[in-house]
Formats: sequence, C-alpha cells, structure tokens
Amino acid sequence: MPNNLPRDIPLNFALPHTYCILHSYKKWTGKELIPHCPDPETSMQQLFYAPFVLVTSNSASDPILNYGNQKGLDLWEMTWEILTKTPGRDTAEPMHREERQKFLDVVQKNGFIENYSGIRISSTGKRFKIENATVWNLVDTNGKFVGQAATFNDWKYL
Repeated sequence: MPNNLPRDIPLNFALPHTYCILHSYKKWTGKELIPHCPDPETSMQQLFYAPFVLVTSNSASDPILNYGNQKGLDLWEMTWEILTKTPGRDTAEPMHREERQKFLDVVQKNGFIENYSGIRISSTGKRFKIENATVWNLVDTNGKFVGQAATFNDWKYL
C-alpha cells in the first residue's frame, strides 16, 4: 500500500510509533485499538485516518506532544509541525492544568485509565470537553516507559 500520510510526518518515526501505540494499548487494556493488520504501513495509515482522536506525548519531565492522528490534528486545529512542538500542558487551560497533571500521574502509576473526562482547548482558543477517553502509558519493546497516549470519540464544544 502506498504511503498517503501528509508529507511532514516522518515515516522513520510514524512506523515504529504506530507499533508502540498499538502494542501498549493491547498490553494495558487487553483490547485492539484498530483491527490487527500484519502490514505495518497499513496499520500506520489506519491509525492516522481512524474515526477517533488519538494523541501521544513523550516522556520528558514537561511532556511534548509527539503524535496526533488526523482527527486529533483537526480537533486541536494544528499542523503536525505545530503539534509536535506543543507541550501537553498547553492543551488544557491554565486553570485545568493541575487537575490534568494529577490525572496523568495516576495513569503513569496504574498503566491506563478509562472513562476520563476533561476540558481542553484548541490552538485557536476553542474550548471543548472530552468524554470517555482512554489514556495509557506507552512502553517500548523492552517495557521502558516512553510516554502516554489518549484516545476518545466523544467531545463537545463549550
């Protein structure tokens, strides 16, 4: 299958990161995020164009977003280039950042959480509430923590 991702998404990141996302989701939840496919490029494209929002961040002390599928890019009104330079804390309004951090600390300790709800803000200032999100730790093939991911289908603008 030919690659039809936007040109600014580096394949040398997107292919292994797709595996990490899918492997970690299955590890923590016991479920498949998308139907299993043996072809890594097909999985990468299915995840990027999935009908749900998916974003991930790295494991820095002040995590930076490092992946957003098309629904995530659209919701936060960002390009890939802007998203991948954005601190995760900037996706929440300042008054909601402490609550967000406490929640992420629980996820890091427990591996994942389901049914999360919270207020977020797009790059242009649009506020929205996410509901029924699943957030999980990303681990590499050696089990080392490398970041966190979130996915959800439900949001409403406020």
